[in-house]
Amino acid sequence: MKSNLLIILATVLCLGFIGDKPAYTLFNRQGIALEYSKMIAELATADIVFIGELHDNPIAHWMELEITKDLYEAKKENTILGAEMFEADNQLILDEYLSGAIAEKKFEDEARLWPNYKTDYKPLVKIAKEKNLRFIATNIPRRYASVVLEKGFEGLQQLSDDAKKYFAPLPMAYDANLNCYKKMLDMGSMPMGKGSQSKMSMDNLPKAQAAKDATMAHFILKNWSKGKLFIHYNGSYHSDNFESILWHIKQKNKDIKILTVSTVLQDDIATLKDSNKNVANFIICIPESMTRTY
Repeated sequence: MKSNLLIILATVLCLGFIGDKPAYTLFNRQGIALEYSKMIAELATADIVFIGELHDNPIAHWMELEITKDLYEAKKENTILGAEMFEADNQLILDEYLSGAIAEKKFEDEARLWPNYKTDYKPLVKIAKEKNLRFIATNIPRRYASVVLEKGFEGLQQLSDDAKKYFAPLPMAYDANLNCYKKMLDMGSMPMGKGSQSKMSMDNLPKAQAAKDATMAHFILKNWSKGKLFIHYNGSYHSDNFESILWHIKQKNKDIKILTVSTVLQDDIATLKDSNKNVANFIICIPESMTRTY
């Protein structure tokens, strides 16, 4: 009788494990699974934390929110938030909203917000408003990124002094041999079919990306000071492999401590693939089957 009960209990436990469906697994850069609390403790020691998201992934956005809440508890008023999703020329209206000078509806109607703002980024802005934190619009206005795509960095030289306030100072640092940009250059050397972008435009594609990275680095450094923790939200491509924005920051300040979080998708999240190791200090591995927000 006792033996039968043990068999039944073992079977139930086994079925329980089989039925488990974790939404993510957290790894360090070497691919070793670790506890969330250990990641937070380490992130709290940084000067800048980059959270690289997959823009349409609900788990990535939820993790951004939870990480932000917990890092705020560690750093309190020494926390600064910033995001790729807000362009630098919208800083004034963002500040006006956060300070209570204008209503939320005015802000949301007039700022150039991403389509998924209300579900994915509004909760982060809400933290800044409730905790009286600064939230920095770090990205180059898209119209100026388009100038780089069409004319290269030289196109920015033709803009007014007022326009130049909204992107990194010229000349912008650029290394075409960085993997993050070289991949785009390789795209430019591919045969292009009917209706594709011109060769000149494709050659400028990594430069437009670099203009975004350089500008985000510029506004992060401009608004960070010693003793503060700057949490930055961006697509994972802008911080993966410790390149992109990080490379631009290191050109200005080699001593600043930066830690990164990235988001990857895998069919099986029990073990991190070799190709996903070392993309960041911490890797949130999410099932490939996870639903998308758009």
